[in-house]
Amino acid sequence: MLTRAITGTFFVLTLLAAMYFGQLSTFILFFTIVLLGTDEFYNLVKKSKEVNPIKIIGIIISIFLFSIFALVTQNQIELKYFVIPLGLSFLIFLIELYRKSKFPFVNIAYTLLASIYVALPFALLYHLGFYQNNQFQADFSYHILWGFFFILWANDTGAYLSGRFFGKHKLFERISPKKTWEGSIGGGILGLAVAYISSIYFTELNLVEWIIVAIITVIFGGLGDLVESMLKRSLNIKDSGNILPGHGGILDRFDGLFLSVPFIYCYLVLIS
Repeated sequence: MLTRAITGTFFVLTLLAAMYFGQLSTFILFFTIVLLGTDEFYNLVKKSKEVNPIKIIGIIISIFLFSIFALVTQNQIELKYFVIPLGLSFLIFLIELYRKSKFPFVNIAYTLLASIYVALPFALLYHLGFYQNNQFQADFSYHILWGFFFILWANDTGAYLSGRFFGKHKLFERISPKKTWEGSIGGGILGLAVAYISSIYFTELNLVEWIIVAIITVIFGGLGDLVESMLKRSLNIKDSGNILPGHGGILDRFDGLFLSVPFIYCYLVLIS
């Protein structure tokens, strides 16, 4: 329990500090998470005897996808550099042609999945650091990022406590037997409360926009947790990794982020 508490505190403070200190530290942190998360993803799926993704190429694609997206959206490099991860993605088909694998398209799918599942959400989240007053601007602010993480963590905490003390009705027993409707409702209530507080201190979004962000986070954050559980269950694995003692791996800690951020990004782009 002590190890879990120490790890959790260090994890939270590192995230918040990196975002607080600005654009460069946030980029470095997210880049590191993408690198470690992609590596963890491939190590995870390789535990299945039927899956053998092309790990090195997959990691390079993820790194380039995150970095180029982050730089292009801030007009620091030209859009043409997207051809690098695009070309590498099609190179996978040629490599797999000569590997004589039993399930070549399964390998191709898992190789490409890491960049979509891990790298792209963090690229979108990084870009949200430049969203202010219903448009993307040149100046970076940690406010929306902090607000999102506070809502995400509030949802997780509320779901855990509500499920532990009041949970009776299973939410999705086939995938995650411990999750309950009561837990999800409790997480949603706490997440909405934090959204209200965020609207007071982080005025880049108004109250209605923060509430909608919270609803998206609660719904798709919970579904993201189930998706990661589905992946681990299909591979008969409890934790995605052990890089965070007491908390599992990168994929375990950010499972709610992977699915919620793309929908939040789409919402904010549509109203911009």
